[in-house]
Amino acid sequence: MNDDYLWDKTGQPDPQIQQLEEILGTLRYQPKPLALPDDLPKRRNYVPLVAIAASLLLAILAASIWLRTRSRNEAPPRQAKVEAPATPKSDVAPQPPIKKSAVNPPVIASRRIHRTRSAASVVNNEEALMAKQQLMLALRVTTQKLHLVHTKTQPNQIKNQHRVG
Repeated sequence: MNDDYLWDKTGQPDPQIQQLEEILGTLRYQPKPLALPDDLPKRRNYVPLVAIAASLLLAILAASIWLRTRSRNEAPPRQAKVEAPATPKSDVAPQPPIKKSAVNPPVIASRRIHRTRSAASVVNNEEALMAKQQLMLALRVTTQKLHLVHTKTQPNQIKNQHRVG
């Protein structure tokens, strides 16, 4: 038997190999062009487009709801109401206005502000303090958790190193 015939079809063929080639020749690959039937209608798949449109609509809806609730929760800007004290009517001639100094002591200004505060502003101030305390607690917890994650994700570091020797 000649091994060259098996690899590159050169040399003298073996009769048993030729017989096997004839038997298996019917199963040999025969290339055919791809034939698509013309009678099938061409269908487009609109599912991805509909999914993209639906996700965009959901994102817009979520953003509008978030903005609406955010604007409702914001307190309007507060301004202190300063009303001039009512002057009693009398037969005495009005006194000329007293010139105010350019620098008002901060104690007097703060007393004026404290006098004009209403009960609602005190309640709002207490709510603001509670919200601040909750925020500070959340920040402390978050900082501790981030520190824990940071220490666990660091490569193996030798801690408490001491010089030997």
